[in-house]
Amino acid sequence: MNITLKQLKDIRSENCITIIATTHRTKPDYLNDGLRLKNLIKEAEDRLMADTSKRNATHLMEKLNTLAAEIDHSQNLESLMLFVNDEVAQYTRLPIKVEDRVVIDETFATRDLVRAMHLETHYYILVLSQEKIRLIEAMNDKIIREIGNPFPIENTQFFSKNRAAAAIASRQTSLIAEYFNQADKKVNEVRKDNPLPVLICGLEENHNEYLKIADNKRSIFNIFLNKNKINDTAHSIVDESWKIVKDYVVKKNNERKEELKKAVGENKFLSDTNEIWNAISEGRIQTLFIEQGLFQPAVMKNGEIQYVSDEERNDTGVIDDIYDEMIEANMDFGGDVVFLPKGELTKFNGFGAITRY
Repeated sequence: MNITLKQLKDIRSENCITIIATTHRTKPDYLNDGLRLKNLIKEAEDRLMADTSKRNATHLMEKLNTLAAEIDHSQNLESLMLFVNDEVAQYTRLPIKVEDRVVIDETFATRDLVRAMHLETHYYILVLSQEKIRLIEAMNDKIIREIGNPFPIENTQFFSKNRAAAAIASRQTSLIAEYFNQADKKVNEVRKDNPLPVLICGLEENHNEYLKIADNKRSIFNIFLNKNKINDTAHSIVDESWKIVKDYVVKKNNERKEELKKAVGENKFLSDTNEIWNAISEGRIQTLFIEQGLFQPAVMKNGEIQYVSDEERNDTGVIDDIYDEMIEANMDFGGDVVFLPKGELTKFNGFGAITRY
């Protein structure tokens, strides 16, 4: 069962286990990834045995160990996340560096998934031509995978090689439009499970024709790679695509930092954790800003957040990472989050928020 980020965020139950582990792409490093994961699973077992019934702990550990046994570590990226509770058993690989940890809470810890979406640029590349269409999933300059069935989509039905038909421009345009329309529907089926933005790689005439028929134009970058690379390697396509996407991302990030500066000047910025939590509960927070690598265990007492030490992280009733909790709550209200490099929010202790009003 493949569960989306939104579905993971919406799950609420006892003993939602999230395991976050550093992994490696290449041999011999990935040969030790199984042992690293095994040690984290043992930590989860110790905590479950201390906090829940033996029967429940045994059931969850069976699911966790079965899931871990499915993982082929030779296919690892930079990190691995496992999600297990009574209904869910799923893992995902991420091409970002993480801090190894075990989180057992009433919700899954999805912060690293969110960070991957925001800090890194996770996107599809639609490689477009009038004869064939490919779809590649990428993050920054790394290939995640080239999408298989129904891709690549060959144009066997709508591309006319008949000279008489091809001579009639409107007829040929109509055939190509129908071909692109069918491909667009397949792209959107893929995006249902993983709604990433789409970069088009193709000649300008094909890019423009595709935009005319696209059902979800807002999902498509307003930049494109103006080259015919339909027969190039996936590595070459991702490499050239990232060059233009990177410039786009840098521009967007600089705009977000300007939002932060403006909010501070207009007194629409909060940095006290409890003030931010209360404002989130009222739906008043537009954007959370957090430094990379910042984690904070906490407890809720009388409706207020109280930080606790890392040594107390495993105690009963402790929220493993209060920032993860706040990010999820704010997203539920339609807010967003910006992850900044370490040191850029020093005067705010690494965390702050822009209010809507």
